[in-house]
Amino acid sequence: MITEIAPAPERTAAEPARPGRRRRAWDEVPRWQIYLPLTVYLLFTLIPFYWILLFALRPAGSTSLVPWPMTFEHFEKVWTERSFGTYFVNSVYVGLATLVLTTVVALAGGYALARFDFRLKRGFMLALLCSQFVPGALLLVPLFQIFAELRMINSLGSVIIAETVFQLPLSMILISGFIRNVPYSLEEAAWVDGCNRLTAFRIVVLPLLRPGLIAVGSFAFVHAWNHFLFALMFLSDQGKQTIPVGLNTLMSADSVDLGALAAGGIIAAVPVVIVFAFIQKWLITGFSAGAVKG
Repeated sequence: MITEIAPAPERTAAEPARPGRRRRAWDEVPRWQIYLPLTVYLLFTLIPFYWILLFALRPAGSTSLVPWPMTFEHFEKVWTERSFGTYFVNSVYVGLATLVLTTVVALAGGYALARFDFRLKRGFMLALLCSQFVPGALLLVPLFQIFAELRMINSLGSVIIAETVFQLPLSMILISGFIRNVPYSLEEAAWVDGCNRLTAFRIVVLPLLRPGLIAVGSFAFVHAWNHFLFALMFLSDQGKQTIPVGLNTLMSADSVDLGALAAGGIIAAVPVVIVFAFIQKWLITGFSAGAVKG
């Protein structure tokens, strides 16, 4: 049986024509109202970086606004005479050790928070959140006494432990949120196939947590790299100090070597910039996925 399709009714003159697409509000905003604030913000951000490069690359005593002739004497001075090579190695050691410890412990704690129900779980989560409001300066005295009893003063291990402890609450919350986004049925299917809980976690869940682990690890590394207070209080030997403390030694009450200070600041900033340049995609994905419950 063939059914005839009735022709579409003709649009009358009074009926308004439907637009092909609805114009959004920002389509009508003039371009200069978008580019002008972005340009101002970009200048506000980049001018301090140029100023640091200017002081680091131009000769001492020069007042030129262009770093020419270019010199690297300030970098050589801080790297050799001011022991920044030693500070750099110590900072790398502290940052990598904090990264590994924070990631491993946060992974175990985050899995427990995401997959198990236990008594006072909500209170424990609230305590983790509230611990972020406690400044590290308030705990310097008890931490110093603890490390003194353990004979860990003037040891990089004391700084690593302190940095790890202060990074764990936020890291556990992020990892637990990311694990909740992994379907529990995937682990159950692995159990049916004969895997135990640890094997199922290693084979099924862990590969899916890569963005979250990179986000947590990079955040822990950058915080340990830039943190000044713990290294200043727990390390007295100059050969064991880190880059933030080394930058502080370039300033005195009488004078400040601006060229050396700028060169030291660039040495401290370049590794962090390189790390973020390579992991920015994973970092954004990890923080956005771990911040919400699936």
